[in-house]
Amino acid sequence: MFCSRSGILRIHDASQHRHNSVVSATLKATRSIPIVFTWVSDPVGSGFVTNLPHPGGNITGFHNFEPAIGGKWLAFLKQIAPDLRHVAVVHVPEIVPNVAFLHVIEAAARSLDVSVTAAGVRNAADIERVLSAFGQEGGGLIVTPSALTATRRDLIITLAARLRLPAIYSFGFYAESGGLMSYGINQLELVRSAASYVDRILRGTSPGDLPVQLPLRYELVINLRTAAALGLAVPNPLRLLADGVIE
Repeated sequence: MFCSRSGILRIHDASQHRHNSVVSATLKATRSIPIVFTWVSDPVGSGFVTNLPHPGGNITGFHNFEPAIGGKWLAFLKQIAPDLRHVAVVHVPEIVPNVAFLHVIEAAARSLDVSVTAAGVRNAADIERVLSAFGQEGGGLIVTPSALTATRRDLIITLAARLRLPAIYSFGFYAESGGLMSYGINQLELVRSAASYVDRILRGTSPGDLPVQLPLRYELVINLRTAAALGLAVPNPLRLLADGVIE
């Protein structure tokens, strides 16, 4: 959380679950100081705003993921690993948007002839146990965004490599750390956009009149070294779609 000297609270945190808790606590503390949030997946369902076009009150901000992106994660994973028949969705069950992603992935999987395992995790021990068990069956991973998966990304990436599980992640830093591929928001762009809202509020606009913004675009990043280590050939159409390629 960042509190500017202007008296506007600008809240951002790379961890979705912790971030939602911070926003909730801040709203309980003040209903007068303007608040601009980023990296919140379900601001209406979380009770932060009444609706996206007219949030009302003293708060507005930037939505980071829509549930529909779950279908894109599965589609991209299927493109790079066309023989894939089984995926595990690594998620924290207590995070409402994580569960929404799971449901979208389950629905999309039916048309792609893919079965889905709900791989709920709450700590590092869960990650190692669940992924190791799933690795015996073979398949792929979809790793949803959370504080746990972000802070334990080295563990997840190491296990995915050892168990030879192609995986897709929600942020580019996973691919930069050795993950196979990622599809998600550009975090720096989102923070810059939040700064523009702070500027407008300082000029007199009420935060409740500023619509909560959905992401304008998502970025696909592919790690070719990891693909080669897994014996996967990246299709040219997928490579051309990529915003970033790690060689």
